[in-house]
Amino acid sequence: MQATVIRACLGLLLAAMLGACSVAPRQQVVVPHPAAAPQVSAEAVPARLSTQQAADNFIAVARTMQPKIREECLERTQGRQNCNYRILVDERQSASPNAFQTVDSQGNPIVAFNLALIAEARNPDELAFVMGHEAAHHILGHLQSKSQDAAAGAMILGVLAAATGADATGISQAQDIGASVGSRAYSKDYELQADRLGTIISWDAGFDPARGVLFFNRLSDPGDQFLGSHPPNAQRVMVVRRTIAQLQAGQI
Repeated sequence: MQATVIRACLGLLLAAMLGACSVAPRQQVVVPHPAAAPQVSAEAVPARLSTQQAADNFIAVARTMQPKIREECLERTQGRQNCNYRILVDERQSASPNAFQTVDSQGNPIVAFNLALIAEARNPDELAFVMGHEAAHHILGHLQSKSQDAAAGAMILGVLAAATGADATGISQAQDIGASVGSRAYSKDYELQADRLGTIISWDAGFDPARGVLFFNRLSDPGDQFLGSHPPNAQRVMVVRRTIAQLQAGQI
């Protein structure tokens, strides 16, 4: 019975969220359907770097990108965000390349790369692009937005579960599901927004985002999954290329 109630409420939640019942309007990054996006050049994948070269690249890129990231943050947020970025290495062992943005206990933004990603990057441009992308999430307030999205989803599904007769356990389960769905409702658009701003930041720092985005060649394509956390790779490449064209034309 509880499962039936939660499934019914989940359907109503999805309908509500897809009908734009969000906590605030979302900035859209307009791109064509992934099928229309140009394919990344099928050039030969560069060889993996030595451990020393990969480490040297990361240190050099971080030194160049950190002040540019801070400058972009201060200019865009006008004091609304903490811009004291720290770029760190996540030393936890993992076979999967990963980078992420978070904040420390003082609210300072952190951009962290794991060792697998540092080893996987084949040139400074790839590191700079990923670094700019993760830094952009903080500048654009995506952590706060996702938290608000999750809270809205939990509230909506919890209220719906209560209205359909769920007990306390059922309401709690519904809230957990609602939070999960809510946190993913705008994830793809947040990623595209971060790709666009990350392109601008890495370009302004003197790197080549067109070369940097080739990192996607070596990532599995998530495709266009419903409520997936990331958009298709081709869509992300299109955003980067379009942003570069605007930079070259002096439109940004």
